[in-house]
Amino acid sequence: MTTGPTSAALEFDPARLDAFLRSALPGRIGGPMGLERISGGQSNPTFFLSYADAGTRLVLRKKPPGPLLPSAHAVEREYRILKALAGSHVPVPPVLLLHEQDDVVGTPFYLMERLEGRVFHDTALPGVSSDDRRAMYFAMAETLAALHAFDWQAAGLTDFGKPGNYYARQLRRWGGQWRETKTRPIPAIDRAIDWLSEHLDESAETTIVHGDFRLGNLMFALDRPQIVAVLDWELATLGHPLSDVAFSCLPWHSTPAMYAGIVGLDRAALGIPTQAEYLERYCAAAGRTSGPGRFHLAFSLFRFAVILDGIAARAKSGNAAAENAVAVGAMAESFALRADAVINDKS
Repeated sequence: MTTGPTSAALEFDPARLDAFLRSALPGRIGGPMGLERISGGQSNPTFFLSYADAGTRLVLRKKPPGPLLPSAHAVEREYRILKALAGSHVPVPPVLLLHEQDDVVGTPFYLMERLEGRVFHDTALPGVSSDDRRAMYFAMAETLAALHAFDWQAAGLTDFGKPGNYYARQLRRWGGQWRETKTRPIPAIDRAIDWLSEHLDESAETTIVHGDFRLGNLMFALDRPQIVAVLDWELATLGHPLSDVAFSCLPWHSTPAMYAGIVGLDRAALGIPTQAEYLERYCAAAGRTSGPGRFHLAFSLFRFAVILDGIAARAKSGNAAAENAVAVGAMAESFALRADAVINDKS
């Protein structure tokens, strides 16, 4: 068995996983197993698996070890939505199996095919032409519109969440997480909770929402600005489509030092569309007359601030998935202050 450079940090026995796969995937296994933990993920630990003799290349996603918040890190839900979206206009990796017990890798996990492509964690999209940058941003808008057009009822996902009252429920959830796990006082988060509570979008519009729809969770083809897969579905649920749209707009509200945003860059020279152009493309593809407003953008910034502080909390307890979790968690206040700026924009 061969393992990647991060295998020393594994919290499970690779031999047990290898034995399980040889039984669960007959015909797909040949020779020794290659195993490599992927660095960079902030939530569910992710691993590349390979069996070179059989030409098999897989991805394993599991829950983190240790105590978890209720309903967090739901790899079972990831598997379900990926399976439902297979063959739709939303590109996703093919899934192979879900194992819901803890006996193999210590937590539930699922397996999917490993696809070839490019993933950009820097929203300036380094190394591509200005024309391709523009096309990639517009591909993101159009793929998001395709997700929101997906017929979740026909796909048997009526129990994947609760239709209606999405923002009220989300504000309770993230406000509760903030109160229960915050690592330090951030008054801007408390101010955002108060303002959002008084300006709720209470419309009942319901679609599948990804929950973390951003450039860093998209895989592009190796040689063209086409999206070949939308990744990291653990926060997917039934919800309000403008929550995804507003969250995907965060690069226009953050600097390169704040989770690789684009504020302060020469966006025109780079070929990056304006936020208004991006939203216009989404609305045209989705058949909408308007995109997110001040409430939706402020909520997304507040929510991301809480998520980042949650990463810091997990780093403090020792079960965060990424090596840079402490630094990422420290960005929470920056995003909370951006929420402040959106809330106080009277235009």
